Amino acid sequence: MALTGVSLIGGRNGEPGDGFSAVNPVTGEILEPKYAAASQAEIELAVRLAHDAFPSYAALPGGKKAEFLRSIASEIEGNAAEIVARAQLEAGLPKPRLDGELARTANQLRLFAEVVEEGSWVNARIDLPDAARKPPKHDIRSMLKPLGPTVIFGASNFPLAFSVAGGDTASALAAGNPVIVKAHPAHPGTSELVGLAIRRSVQACGLPEGVFSLLFDAGIEVGTRLVRHPLIKAVGFTGSLAGGRALMDLAASRPDPIPCYAEMGSVNPVFILPGALKSRGADIAAGLHASFTLGSGQFCTKPGLVFLPRQEESRNFASDLSERVQKTPSQTMLTSGIAQRYRSAIDARRSQDAAPVIAQSAASATAVACAQPVLFSTDAAVFLKNEDLSEEVFGPTTLLIEYESHSQALEAAEHLEGHLTATLLGTEEDFAAHRDLIAILERKVGRLVLNGYPTGVEVCHAMVHGGPYPATSDGRSTSVGTQAIFRFARPVCYQNFSNSLLPEELKSANPLKIWRMVDGVMTRESVARAGS
Repeated sequence: MALTGVSLIGGRNGEPGDGFSAVNPVTGEILEPKYAAASQAEIELAVRLAHDAFPSYAALPGGKKAEFLRSIASEIEGNAAEIVARAQLEAGLPKPRLDGELARTANQLRLFAEVVEEGSWVNARIDLPDAARKPPKHDIRSMLKPLGPTVIFGASNFPLAFSVAGGDTASALAAGNPVIVKAHPAHPGTSELVGLAIRRSVQACGLPEGVFSLLFDAGIEVGTRLVRHPLIKAVGFTGSLAGGRALMDLAASRPDPIPCYAEMGSVNPVFILPGALKSRGADIAAGLHASFTLGSGQFCTKPGLVFLPRQEESRNFASDLSERVQKTPSQTMLTSGIAQRYRSAIDARRSQDAAPVIAQSAASATAVACAQPVLFSTDAAVFLKNEDLSEEVFGPTTLLIEYESHSQALEAAEHLEGHLTATLLGTEEDFAAHRDLIAILERKVGRLVLNGYPTGVEVCHAMVHGGPYPATSDGRSTSVGTQAIFRFARPVCYQNFSNSLLPEELKSANPLKIWRMVDGVMTRESVARAGS
């Protein structure tokens, strides 16, 4: 399929222009075609089309939205070879990783299809009237409704699963919102191929063209204009703290502020407890090494802080982990810009006395965007005095922090900001003795991991991929799993409505057979008819 290098505005193509190009991070090759940044007129058209599409798309039955989501999944799978091949060129990621990411993208679309087809996600609630009560009780019913046209920003580190048809797009579409994606400039060709798959699904399902648009830009102008546009009602973002914070401020500074769901920086602390370090230190070193170097350390769940007790086994553990790092080849990062920022962050940390380097891999010139895994070490007293050591370094590095006592481990945990995950590696005796540590970490993160590693996020109903600021803009939400749909919906209440005027989800006969709360009890039964 020939790439066009232009934005996809509903069913129409944008104008070509002398724009930007993707660059192969392995070879430095400039990839064709050039991509034209969306013009102001194209932005306005995409937003207007989304606004016009919203009433009819929001009113679609769950089964129709499910058909659309499944169609997107099938279209992506039907063009998997071409999509993966282009993503390899643009992101430098290995084919097995991209094959898995494409499968995840399709699977999460189908998972949201199941959710909206079943329908109970709308949280329908009915409180029946009681005229005999003093004062009389009204008939009150409520459910979740979509917000409106939504802007989604593609992520650099997941060109498929967190990009054009990724989790943010899937959850926003599932909730009934038209979506405008601002593609990430690092992988525009991949974005176009996936965007075309969504466009074909829009057409095949007979939906208004404004249900989906894809806009390109190498900088921040298009994204800024989209977030400021008065017809846009929500924002989804995965990326850096600086980028997410800027979008949060833009969304909040509008005359009518809108929600901005941003997943930002996270250092994902790991606490190795005494019994585990003593009994299986070598296994932990192997697992930890695999986790923080996975994908060149470019996962938002990469463990960047590792707390371990100062005991006899600590030295052997550090030595084992150091040897693994020294033997790890240099790794390709997503872009030369990301690689340069990683090297600058490593140099900045190296220049301080607070955390010396204890291991690093040998330099390699096999890729343009190259990164050496690096291991730093310090102690908890120094860590507590140096705020810089708490900052995320995006890439294959981690920091070992030795703590002297149980109380110092608790102090370090209290010192942490908000993160996506926290991991505890221990024995049953360790966990029983560290309930207070677990209680602290519950307040600091969205997901607690026991005897595992945080990299790798299951897309399921119970998953929480969020956390207190600065991990996300709203720690009450998740960007992975079916609960992500709640970000793009709001509750609407209907008081004393006749049955004929109520949404299907709230009608007395419960024609959709969904689970509803009726007078405080969950049921799928019909209820007394609302007043006419």
